[in-house]
Amino acid sequence: MKNQPQDLFQREQLGLWLGLLGVVIFALTLPMTRLATGTLEAPQLSPWFVTFGRAAIAGLLSAAYLIAVRAPWPQATQRGPLALSLLGNVLGYPLLLGWALRHVTASHAAVVTALLPLATAAAAAWLMHQRARLGFWLFAGLGSALVVTYSLLRAAQLGHGFGFSWADTLLLGAVVAASLGYVAGAQVTASLGAEKVISWVCVLALPITLPGAWLTWPEHAIASSAWWALGYVGVFSMWAGFFAWFRGLSLGGPLRVSQIQLLQPFIAILAAVPLLGESLDAMALGFALLVVLTVFMGRRMARPSTSS
Repeated sequence: MKNQPQDLFQREQLGLWLGLLGVVIFALTLPMTRLATGTLEAPQLSPWFVTFGRAAIAGLLSAAYLIAVRAPWPQATQRGPLALSLLGNVLGYPLLLGWALRHVTASHAAVVTALLPLATAAAAAWLMHQRARLGFWLFAGLGSALVVTYSLLRAAQLGHGFGFSWADTLLLGAVVAASLGYVAGAQVTASLGAEKVISWVCVLALPITLPGAWLTWPEHAIASSAWWALGYVGVFSMWAGFFAWFRGLSLGGPLRVSQIQLLQPFIAILAAVPLLGESLDAMALGFALLVVLTVFMGRRMARPSTSS
């Protein structure tokens, strides 16, 4: 009995490290998607094709994996969460993100997608009936406010400004879709396993994604960098990253692990320097340290108080 608190701590720590690995993988999704879709002035792959293509790649890999491990078909009670994860993570998030990134930069997109940790925590409270102390929500709100403030200041510094546009509406929709998909996947991770959750989600989507990729196949020449970017979002963003992410959410709890996503915009900005040629200002380091502090304090506040 005395080992139970230590085992719980180790379980939560492992969940947080796996969640961080997933966040690093997902952080590259913004610049990679931007590379894949191009801009309005220099379009590459269409957002429709990127959405269907990346999911089809992940679906074929998933089918091979599920056959190799002889995974049984999901039970009836597991199909609802899998379907919600399919709608949110396979279709909704990448499609809305892809269209938005045709109109705004990766840095601009980071302003809105920084709200994903709060959205995931809210979805966990709604779908999984999880509760946390008021302090958790205060630190989660403070962390999100810091990320948004940094993004706004950086956008103003670069002369981009920030106005609520149609692209921002698409990004907000992407945040909602991803958060619902994350929590739905976490609901069945304990029974199916993280690897099987995302694999079944991608396989169940194949009747949609394979024909969709074929029908939206590009008709004009595409830069090799766009194809490489599609490969990344197909193999890592859509598949391998979820191995770590769903497992992290299950072990550490969605309320706590979701707050690591507050670091995602900063990782994405760092990655955008070599990938997209964006500049890096020193202000990022100070804000990143403050965000790390809110993540740490939010983790502590997420644990319910114990009576003595």
